[in-house]
Amino acid sequence: MKQEETVAAVDVTPGREVAKSETIRNHAAFIWSVADLLRGDYKQSEYGKVILPLTVIRRLDCVLERTKEVVLARARVLEARGIDNPGPALEGAAEQQFYNVSPLTFKKLLDDPSTIADSLSLYIGGFSENAKDVIDKFEFGTQVERMRRGNLLYQVVGKFADIDLHPEVVSNIEMGYLYEELIRKFSELSNETAGEHFTPREVIRLMV
Repeated sequence: MKQEETVAAVDVTPGREVAKSETIRNHAAFIWSVADLLRGDYKQSEYGKVILPLTVIRRLDCVLERTKEVVLARARVLEARGIDNPGPALEGAAEQQFYNVSPLTFKKLLDDPSTIADSLSLYIGGFSENAKDVIDKFEFGTQVERMRRGNLLYQVVGKFADIDLHPEVVSNIEMGYLYEELIRKFSELSNETAGEHFTPREVIRLMV
């Protein structure tokens, strides 16, 4: 079954309430606790502008962790050979439909608090185009600069680095429900419908 079909079938999967478990709610609550750091600098209706894209980026980071070194090695070889279209080979190395060629990982972003903004931008820039297209829809660069000015960025990234979203911990179906739960929370605060800005199906399709 294709990913699109899998995602579309989520709502009719038997045992939906089992999948949407206490674990999912606990993960959602932990992620949403980032709002405690944002309070005062952000309105409640703006929390999702930070929380949703960072959830996506952290999930992608966790998914790619196992093959990270393989991808970096393949990228070096392809660059040395002058390959014009390295994407398919890098997807193969990553064993995913996306990849990241930055030497950074989410946890490595925390190595130097003074460069966190530049490092995060470089890390995001290392993603494949399909992943960057989704991240760009959040206009997250604006929030990175805003958090940097407010001395929030390092704390917020650190909070997300503590969240374990590896597929072995949070399955694809659970990740879909988790993201939809976060969208629901954001929608309640912002009076916006779930799909107005964050194309949940597109995002979930990439994350799972």
